[in-house]
Amino acid sequence: MATLRTRSGTKLTKKVVDALAEEAARGYDLTKAKRRMGRPALGDGGSSPRVQLRVDPDLDKALRACARKEHRSVSEVARTALREYVDRAA
Repeated sequence: MATLRTRSGTKLTKKVVDALAEEAARGYDLTKAKRRMGRPALGDGGSSPRVQLRVDPDLDKALRACARKEHRSVSEVARTALREYVDRAA
């Protein structure tokens, strides 16, 4: 079986996949399902402001390669780098 991962990079083992399949076969009680609108907040403030910026093609390529290698999103890698920069500058 191929290695499966969640969006956050957590490895899905055969045991976990089998347990999820069994749960799905039994059926879900949708009255207990949590409904979320949009993406989850990144902090305790309730919303996460969006920041857009432009980068040169070489930086974009390097950023995407780094994210792929680490099984992380481009946004997560960028947030980490920005946090480290701001913490050093403070």
